[in-house]
Amino acid sequence: MTTPLLSARKLEVSFEIGRKGIFGKPRLLRAVRGVDFDLMPGRTLGLVGESGSGKTTTAMAAIRLAPSTGGSVSFEGTDLMTLPAEAMRAQRKHLQVIFQDPYSSLNPRERVGAIVREPLDLMNVGDPAGRDARVRELFGLVGLRPDQMSLFPHQFSGGQRQRISIARALATNPRLIVCDEPVSALDVAIQAQILNLLRRLQDEFGLSYLFISHDLGVVQFICDDIAVMYLGEIVEYADRPTLFSKPRHPYTAVLLEAAPSLLRRKSAGYRRAGMVKGDLPSPMNLPTGCAFASRCPKAQERCRAEAPILRDVGDSRVACHFPLD
Repeated sequence: MTTPLLSARKLEVSFEIGRKGIFGKPRLLRAVRGVDFDLMPGRTLGLVGESGSGKTTTAMAAIRLAPSTGGSVSFEGTDLMTLPAEAMRAQRKHLQVIFQDPYSSLNPRERVGAIVREPLDLMNVGDPAGRDARVRELFGLVGLRPDQMSLFPHQFSGGQRQRISIARALATNPRLIVCDEPVSALDVAIQAQILNLLRRLQDEFGLSYLFISHDLGVVQFICDDIAVMYLGEIVEYADRPTLFSKPRHPYTAVLLEAAPSLLRRKSAGYRRAGMVKGDLPSPMNLPTGCAFASRCPKAQERCRAEAPILRDVGDSRVACHFPLD
């Protein structure tokens, strides 16, 4: 059996949000609550959910770009949570990020050639002459011309800027790239170009992606496995064909039904999953039972009293007392 490239167990992230009174105890916001996942080599794992579900916090904590408060994360058999700072710095060249906004993630005062070269300089990869050659190679890989290296970010379109971000992420030959909603700020036609580029690079270099998105159409195109998150927890975990053809958690079914980029065929016997009602519960005051119970069209008394655990249901893993058939 293949060993996971990145494996998280009971990952927790909490933030202190003030106190109740001068002498009160600190109030904790539990942004990530006991998350488990495995990212296999050469595959793409999608983290999906509404805004505030903990997708980005989970991914950033997994690669130690955000502080975690519990659990373990193993990268190629090494527990990243226990690594001293210098050892973690050595791992950085294997763990890179493509950020959501191509307009704010690039230094406007730097020429783009220097931006792409920066990781090579910071991590002392290769010799100076070789780094220049590597930057030219990277520009070609992402569909840009080497003569554009001397330009500034404002001289590029949004899609071109995201190509520059991808080139920067590839510079150190990483094994894992976290893609934090990398196409959400782009036009639909440009989204398709960037997603095709990411797929081509993955096939060519054997990359693994941890892909964060709220767009299920994008997720269906690029992800191999999907973890659906709700209020800091994974509520459903399955491969792409299983999740899109047979969602087991009511929240997943509602997300699929509501996704404007998915064409759901209304075949004979098709029934709507029901609409989500109400707002997300406060992460400062989590309910006793299932966090989705107050919004779930199928909730019963057990759901409000007892929190479900992630368990095997068919080909999926589902945190629901009454999973969908």
